[in-house]
Amino acid sequence: MASPIYLGVVGVGGVGSAFLQQLARLPNAPQLVLLARSSQTLRAPAPAYTPALPADWKAATESAGVTQSGALSVAEMASYLAAAPGRAVLVDNTSDPALASAYPTFLRQGVSVVTPNKKGFSSDLALWKEIFAAAAQGDALVYHESTVGAGLPVISTLRDLVATGDQVTRIEGVFSGTLSFLFNTFAPVSSTSPAAPWSQVVSQAKDLGYTEPDPRDDLNGMDVARKLTILARIAGLDVAAPDAFPIESLIPAELADLPSTADGITQFMARLPEFDSQMAAIKDEAAQQGKVVRYVGSIDVATQQVRVGLQQFPQDSAIAGLKGSDNIISFYTQRYGSNPLIVQGAGAGGDVTAMGVTADLLKVVQRLR
Repeated sequence: MASPIYLGVVGVGGVGSAFLQQLARLPNAPQLVLLARSSQTLRAPAPAYTPALPADWKAATESAGVTQSGALSVAEMASYLAAAPGRAVLVDNTSDPALASAYPTFLRQGVSVVTPNKKGFSSDLALWKEIFAAAAQGDALVYHESTVGAGLPVISTLRDLVATGDQVTRIEGVFSGTLSFLFNTFAPVSSTSPAAPWSQVVSQAKDLGYTEPDPRDDLNGMDVARKLTILARIAGLDVAAPDAFPIESLIPAELADLPSTADGITQFMARLPEFDSQMAAIKDEAAQQGKVVRYVGSIDVATQQVRVGLQQFPQDSAIAGLKGSDNIISFYTQRYGSNPLIVQGAGAGGDVTAMGVTADLLKVVQRLR
């Protein structure tokens, strides 16, 4: 009989809720013994760690025998999971940098980590190295497929290429579902009617929920830069931090100092039409050459150059032909020659991101058992 695996889950927001729904449908799922959000923690009572919690926050709060408390410290969570009568896994469905920086605390105690949280893998290079050193020290596993491309097999593909000895020469693609939607709408390859002004497209994306509550968090390029940092490190480049290479921000310089408040967001959206002509000029310059403009990230492994920003692409290229909010990532390698290995599909959304997390959890469980 397979040994039981004990599971702690932090974060029950959009991705977290979708993950719990998927977890509830898994056959032979790990035993959920810890479920936490920012101000509350639910636990199966130690030392038996039974009964397991239902994979639903409301149902778990109403379950008999559940230990309820306020937020636990990292040390308390790690100690609780490490003391379980079997191997344990932490699933971090938050974007909390503090929790991400504490992954080594869990890993050294033998608690594996599965997460879509980019912060631990794209911040300081020392933390990246410490995470994997701690995993080796604690005989634990780290899976973070959904930190790039949501549920798309981007990280696993790159790791397989590297592990099997292929020489990755270049990685290029559209890494943001938000920016993909913006430019596919603003500068389509073909359209029967004039495209809307840039500010109107940004407003539409915000209304549809494609952007962060503050669209500047997408337009500054930092999310793409974090993803590029992760891939570059897997490809063997010691990228110090996501701001260690050129990032082209789409926030007009005149609006860069507006406060990160509700009023600041309102001011930004109100003034953005003042700069529509600048974006129109960029689009028209590309069109005059039979091209379209897209916001991409690129890694040149040979020259160790990483860049995030606007580039022009032929209208018949794969990047130009993207639809909606899809991502596309091209891996140029020695084996694949001039025709890259391409991963394409939905790169954002709670359900697909949670799918990547669930798939990682299944891989971890299989290896631990």
